[in-house]
Amino acid sequence: MLMLKLQRRGKKHQATYRLIVGEKRSKLNGQQTDLLGWYDPHSSKYEFDKDKINYWIQHGAQMTPTVNNLLVGAGIVKGKKIAKHNFVKKEEPNTPALAGQAGGEEKKEEAPKEAVS
Repeated sequence: MLMLKLQRRGKKHQATYRLIVGEKRSKLNGQQTDLLGWYDPHSSKYEFDKDKINYWIQHGAQMTPTVNNLLVGAGIVKGKKIAKHNFVKKEEPNTPALAGQAGGEEKKEEAPKEAVS
């Protein structure tokens, strides 16, 4: 599967990025299919080839979340920005800490009280 992704270039603490098209599982420093532009995060400057980007998207290339957000911000792609970090875990009811607390409280409240005569 082809992906639009960023390839890091530049010195330490002076990173710039190339926007490239390549196989999803290939290494970033290897051979890539096409160069689509560049992005400098320090000065917020960029230059993207809109025609090439639209060509690759029409031919089935996917975008990483960061690339999607850059292209939406640049006005090249229409849509919403994607949250890059969706690590919110759903709480599982079978976890020991939660089950022990909830289970213990429920048992105490549900236990019938004996009448003293």
